[in-house]
Amino acid sequence: MNDVVDAKISKVTRARVLKAARALGYFPNASGKALAQRKTENIALVYTRSYHHIACHSILLRLIDGLMQVAHERNLRLMIDAVDEGTSGNNILKLARANHIDGLIMLEPRNDDQQLLALARDRFPVVLIGTLPGTDLCSIDIDNMKAAHGAVEHLIAAGHSRIGCITNAPPQFTAATARLAGYHQALQSHGIPYLPSLVRFGHFNPESGYTAMHSMLREKELPTAVFVASDTVAIGSLRAIAERGLRIPQDIAVFGFDDIVDSLYTSPPLSTVRFNVEGHGRRSAEILYDLMNGNLRAPHHETTPFQLVLRASSSTGRRLPRFHRPQASSSNWKKRQSEEVYS
Repeated sequence: MNDVVDAKISKVTRARVLKAARALGYFPNASGKALAQRKTENIALVYTRSYHHIACHSILLRLIDGLMQVAHERNLRLMIDAVDEGTSGNNILKLARANHIDGLIMLEPRNDDQQLLALARDRFPVVLIGTLPGTDLCSIDIDNMKAAHGAVEHLIAAGHSRIGCITNAPPQFTAATARLAGYHQALQSHGIPYLPSLVRFGHFNPESGYTAMHSMLREKELPTAVFVASDTVAIGSLRAIAERGLRIPQDIAVFGFDDIVDSLYTSPPLSTVRFNVEGHGRRSAEILYDLMNGNLRAPHHETTPFQLVLRASSSTGRRLPRFHRPQASSSNWKKRQSEEVYS
């Protein structure tokens, strides 16, 4: 009944038993099977987010879609849990150490996440969607620093030198620090001074972008462009700019990150960084499955490609200069739906 491959049971007997089980409506008890095999066939997706922020997690469903594809293919069950960043409990450790799951996928790791560090020491199967420097945990991510650098470089190429930045999250989150570093690096590479007065920290939701942008607009000298490291946060920023009576992009250009569905329908449509979110979900589950079954050894890191999607929020009507265009071929540059896409 557990479908043990090397069991000494003839094919004829196996077929008769399974036929009888189907006729009786019998299914193996999951708890008993897990106890016998020391496997639950459960994996978990966990993310650190205050519960009232979950509704703003615009890419979560796309990640789950990719994860579920692999879970169905490999006969796994996917559990989803949110760990409130305001709590001090060991929710993740309890989930793993109580043998409720065989492996864990962690979204948006924090620099100070002691639970993940403990799991790394335990050699429990963990895959990060994101990165956590200094650990041996497997991970998949885009190059956040390089992507942010490219977005800011586009704004510089359009003629901007006073460029603000609103992060996607507080500085404890590794993606936020990487995207901020990319912003800083782009300014530095073009001899533009980094001004802390033009930097604000978002907190995943539109409200934080709205508040941060209003704060930035109180500066004596306004920025002419803003890199917002999350489309969700950028939506709030767009509203704050409009309420001030300023035009986008004529007065302030805006560049986002993540290419959420709503970014195409803001007014004006939002320039952004695009990457394969569903692919991250799928690939993280594949890596975890191989890790759980001994077919892969940590650490294993994968970096996936991204694209700059240029729309009206940052457009000046001028094409990018040569330093910012694809080097070899025009095949990875295309135009569709009033957007320019650069790989």
